[in-house]
Amino acid sequence: MPLPDEQISEIVKAVRSREFDRLRKLAEALPPNVLATLVGKLDEPEEAALLFRSLPRGLATEVFEYLPHKGQWELTRSLANDEVASVLETMADDDRTRFFEELPSGVTQQLLELLSEEERAKALNLLGYPKHSVGRLMTPHYIRVKPSWTVGQTLEHVRKFGKDSETLTMVYVVNDRGILIDDIRMRAILLADLDTNISELMNDRLVFLRANDSQEDAVSTFREADLPALPVTDADGVLIGVVTADDILDIAEEEATEDIQRFGGLEALELPYSETSITTMLRKRSGWLIVLLLGQTLTASAMGYFENEIEQAVVLALFVPLIISSGGNSGSQAATLVIRAMALKELSLGDWWLVMRRELLTGLALGLVLGSLGFLRVALWHTQGFADYTEHWFLVAFTIGLSLVGIVLWGSLSGSMIPFVMRRFGLDPATSSAPLVATLVDVTGIVIYFSIAAAILAGTIL
Repeated sequence: MPLPDEQISEIVKAVRSREFDRLRKLAEALPPNVLATLVGKLDEPEEAALLFRSLPRGLATEVFEYLPHKGQWELTRSLANDEVASVLETMADDDRTRFFEELPSGVTQQLLELLSEEERAKALNLLGYPKHSVGRLMTPHYIRVKPSWTVGQTLEHVRKFGKDSETLTMVYVVNDRGILIDDIRMRAILLADLDTNISELMNDRLVFLRANDSQEDAVSTFREADLPALPVTDADGVLIGVVTADDILDIAEEEATEDIQRFGGLEALELPYSETSITTMLRKRSGWLIVLLLGQTLTASAMGYFENEIEQAVVLALFVPLIISSGGNSGSQAATLVIRAMALKELSLGDWWLVMRRELLTGLALGLVLGSLGFLRVALWHTQGFADYTEHWFLVAFTIGLSLVGIVLWGSLSGSMIPFVMRRFGLDPATSSAPLVATLVDVTGIVIYFSIAAAILAGTIL
């Protein structure tokens, strides 16, 4: 919810005039996400710290969790140690873990020392899981019950221990050894009779995550399960935490951003664009540009190989951009579709033959459409007097049309198969970016084009 300018000015004025009582009243009337935006708008770190100090403890923690990582770090540097400790102590475990893991190890160690022994043990436990694993996202605050309990006992337990739970939408059923048996929506418990046993509400349709599962797999599991939270177990099936949908949404956004950046032909950025330094930007972008430049030198070499044909029929060189761009565009389309389908788990390695068959038919159909348009382009321009393609214009038009069929077909096949090759060798399919596919098709497209031209135009203009 955007704030009116006059309300922002009023809060900023209260900060700068040190009217803490008035500032507290103004701030308490706003939701935490809006306050976090306002903290980020203040120019001086000291002003942000003053606004933050005016907030009640619980609200301050919520605001801190909404701040971007850079804003969190700058704010902690402006606060006293006891104030930082107060915020870190009351933060959600998963949000605190994400904050810690993005800091230098020395800084993380200093902040860990500010925590109580109990909270430090929780933080170290979560930080002990592999980076990008589900264990880094989970929180140990949840409601668990026994199958022998009644609904009445369960509700009493929730009232007693639910205050610190990350979510109350799901209740988890465990046996005497703590092994996860089932999960039940709170709605089902609230609508049941008080003397109903929890075991009667169980449906044995349990979906769960392992602590060492990758966060990418967790995104797919959440998408399929369509639940607000999922339980996390260790290797023995013991319930050790839960992951909520809001954390998974953050991960899904990060992964989508990384895929888009890689597909654009650069390494993924760790920080937002506006916070990434110029030197980092150069390093992230230069690698692929150098590789693609070296790849394009092969295009020049391919054209050099057909130098005689180009000298004898300069008209062929006019259509080189049209030919190779059509192949690159079709390849990029196919790669985009396949990579996205892989990300959504719609395709696996074993589906390569299905994809090849589909792209063979699709590429051929697209090639015939574009080839027909290419033929008509040459024919109309020649017959209407817009250009002179020699007395063999029909053969030139046929060469252009047939070349487009072959190159668009090849572009579709190569663009759809490269992601499978990347996945087969354990690489991220998104790395087979549009520029990479386009460069590959450029090189091979030149060979296809001039080979067809040499076969059709032999004895005429060649």
